[in-house]
Amino acid sequence: MELELPNITTERLLLRIGTEDDIPAILKFYRENKAYFTPFCPLWSDNFFTEDYWQNQVENNYLEFINDISLRLFIFYKTDQQIIIGFINFSNFVRRSAQYCNVGYGLAESEQRKGYMTEALQAAISYVFQELKMHRIMANYMPHNQRSGNVLKKLGFVVEGYARDYLLINGKWQDHILTSITNLNWQANP
Repeated sequence: MELELPNITTERLLLRIGTEDDIPAILKFYRENKAYFTPFCPLWSDNFFTEDYWQNQVENNYLEFINDISLRLFIFYKTDQQIIIGFINFSNFVRRSAQYCNVGYGLAESEQRKGYMTEALQAAISYVFQELKMHRIMANYMPHNQRSGNVLKKLGFVVEGYARDYLLINGKWQDHILTSITNLNWQANP
C-alpha cells in the first residue's frame, strides 16, 4: 500500500506531519506550553526542547508513517501554517487480525475551549479509518482530565474500562479510563 503524506484540512485547521522547516514552530509550541502539558505527559527528555532532538524526531515521524508504525500530526491554523496549536499522535499500529492503534493529543493552552481539538480529531480519525484502514482507535485519559473525556465522548468513543497505575505521567503512575471507537464501515484492502 503506497501512501501519500496526509494533508488533512478542516474548516479552520490543517493537520500534517511536521517537516524540518517546522522545527522553529514546533519548539515554540512546546516551550510555550511546557508548564501546561507537564501534568499530562511523561517526563520530558533532557534534549526534548532542542533543534537536534526535533531534527531526529521529524525524520523518525516520517519514517514511522511510511513504514506503517505511527502517524504524528501537528495542528496548524488553515490560514497561517507558521503557527502550531496542537498535535495528534496515532501510535502503536497493529495490523493483521487486529487493525488498531492508540491516539494521544494536546492543544495549546491559549486555544482551549474553541472546539479545535474536536474538529481536528474528527478529521484525523476519518483519515485513519478511511485511508489507513484501521478498525479500532483507542484513547486513554486520566480520570481528573474530564475535558479530554468529554471530547472523546463527543466523538463517539466508548468507555471500556479503568486501568490502575496505567501510565507513568510526570514521574508518577496514573490511573486511566480506557476508551475506543471502531470503524463501522471497515473493509479489508482489496
